[in-house]
Amino acid sequence: MNDILQITLILLSSFIATILSQKIKIPAVVGQMLVGILLAPGFLGLIHSGHTLEVMSEMGIIFLMFIAGLESDLSVLKKNFKPSLVVAVTGVIAPLIIFFLSAYWLGLGLSTSFFYGIVFAATSVSITVEVLQEYGKLSTRAGNIILGAAVVDDILAVLILSIFNAIKNGGSQLLLRLLSEILFFIFLIFVHKSIPKIWKFIDKLPIYMKNTSAALIICLGLSLLSNAVGMSAVIGSFFAGIAISQTEVTQQIKEYSTSIAYIIFIPIFFVSIAISVKFDALIHHPQIILLFTILALLTKFIPAYFSAKLFKLGTSDSLLIGTGMISRGEMALIVAQIGLSASIINSDIYSELVIVIILSTLIAPFLIKKALKIK
Repeated sequence: MNDILQITLILLSSFIATILSQKIKIPAVVGQMLVGILLAPGFLGLIHSGHTLEVMSEMGIIFLMFIAGLESDLSVLKKNFKPSLVVAVTGVIAPLIIFFLSAYWLGLGLSTSFFYGIVFAATSVSITVEVLQEYGKLSTRAGNIILGAAVVDDILAVLILSIFNAIKNGGSQLLLRLLSEILFFIFLIFVHKSIPKIWKFIDKLPIYMKNTSAALIICLGLSLLSNAVGMSAVIGSFFAGIAISQTEVTQQIKEYSTSIAYIIFIPIFFVSIAISVKFDALIHHPQIILLFTILALLTKFIPAYFSAKLFKLGTSDSLLIGTGMISRGEMALIVAQIGLSASIINSDIYSELVIVIILSTLIAPFLIKKALKIK
């Protein structure tokens, strides 16, 4: 019953945090993370890590990336492919280099320093979309470029993380693992092309909620397969979402999947990730937190702004693209969580990363609002 009590407490607190977040106009995910910090052993000590929470939290990660895949519009990505690609690639390279050099300069090892760069390479798709929708800029060219670039650099960040894990843990099995990953991506292409045919068969089945059930089976199946070949499960779930997004029942699947995920699993994920956070870093290393927060803002804003200028976008649109790429949110948290689980980083470094992610996520919406006022 203790697990049920903790889950009830998490869901209640998350519900209240979402309402309060809307009132003070900050992303709900930030409110949920702050609730997790408040309930964690470091503060009130009302929730503690356990097997049930870990499983439900992992399901939250999988659902989150599956929904991100469902929301990805490949036609939008194709239409603004070149500017989106340049914004994405420069926005991945800059954090990888700058954070690596900064962390290494501070005395961290090669492996840990490079991992810092991977964490801050990704942009939050959901938070970016949420803010752009709020200000009516999602359907503009700048909004499309931001969305396309966010999708691309999330994929790049996850791929880099998978390769990093393979190199770090591969040893003599490295070549076999890389070959498995290549075959996995070939299989993903096959799945993407086969989905319409699969859904013709599913459509004939006399089963209640057949579309959502089949979609979640595919999502979890690809997540398991992704994990089996040495990659993160989120790659499988993300590409499952992209593949299923081409079906005629995507909206229905998205609606039901989102309901399931956001009612139970995703709030538990965002609250539970804060359980391991220690706030000693704010007391003992405030200058490091400040440095990394500034770098988190600049390593996305500067490459995105000048990349937009390269494609002849105006100052206001370039500023919007630059500020729109800053938010890290759930993707950076997912990467940090994977690093902690795989023992790439320790709990102290994880805590520093989460604090910086929270700060950059809090700041991003305000910078976007400021950019929108500049004509």
